[in-house]
Amino acid sequence: MKKDISIIGVPMDLGQTRRGVDMGPSAIRYAGVVERLERVAHSIEDLGDIEIGSRERSDEAESNLKNLKAVAEASENLASKVDEVVTQGKFPLVLGGDHSIAIGTIAGLAKHYPNLGVIWYDAHGDLNTGDTSPSGNIHGMPLAVSLGLGDPTLTNIGGYGTKIKPENIVIIGARSLDEGEKVLIKEKGIKVFTMHEIDRLGMTAVMEEAIAYLKEQGADGVHLSLDLDGLDPHDAPGVGTPVLGGISYRESHLAMEMLEEADILTSAEFVEVNPILDERNKTATVAVALMGSLFGEKLL
Repeated sequence: MKKDISIIGVPMDLGQTRRGVDMGPSAIRYAGVVERLERVAHSIEDLGDIEIGSRERSDEAESNLKNLKAVAEASENLASKVDEVVTQGKFPLVLGGDHSIAIGTIAGLAKHYPNLGVIWYDAHGDLNTGDTSPSGNIHGMPLAVSLGLGDPTLTNIGGYGTKIKPENIVIIGARSLDEGEKVLIKEKGIKVFTMHEIDRLGMTAVMEEAIAYLKEQGADGVHLSLDLDGLDPHDAPGVGTPVLGGISYRESHLAMEMLEEADILTSAEFVEVNPILDERNKTATVAVALMGSLFGEKLL
């Protein structure tokens, strides 16, 4: 099914400490995302970038969460833009930027989808709060925030609290979880396919089960939040927190192809592309190739 796609860039690097990921949206555009999706006959509108504030001095912080005020402000702006795009009947495609941007993306989506399903394609759970985070980096917290857990400055983005239900989340590719995240996953009953399940069952079975699970939950919309560090660093080296032993390039294409065939997605975001850490824009090129598969590009 052809889609009217609105691209929103979020040059955010405030959710973590390694610089360069703010250039992710530009790198993805340079890798030809608009041209690639237009070739599959989609209608593409590039809305440009959300304005991002500056880093906060640590001695002025009122919280152990780094750059809390600036991240919250950017999240509000992004939530508003995503809300506007969905209201217009278009498909939001958000380009990051670090994974803290998902706070704003999901806040904008959940206004329209009260039973929003989320596929979190990531090496990490991003389920930390200020109490459990080893670093205070907000890019490790967006899924917890969307569940209504953590600092109210973040959980109330968009003017309301809890955005998603734990039973409507599927994490795919996890292989680096903090202790607090493991406790939360078990406590909330969040469905997780770690690399063990992907290796043991194969990506086909994992995606079939994930798609069927969200349909069983009655999700009225499904958002894909894809962190490029979900892939193995061999295939996607330009990320801030690489973890060995990840999902392969081909497995990721298969996952995207299966999501396209299922036709359940109502929004997507691709995050954590860092050109400074990359090899000749390889990671952004991989991101664009995966978007091609996600939006219907075929070999034959």
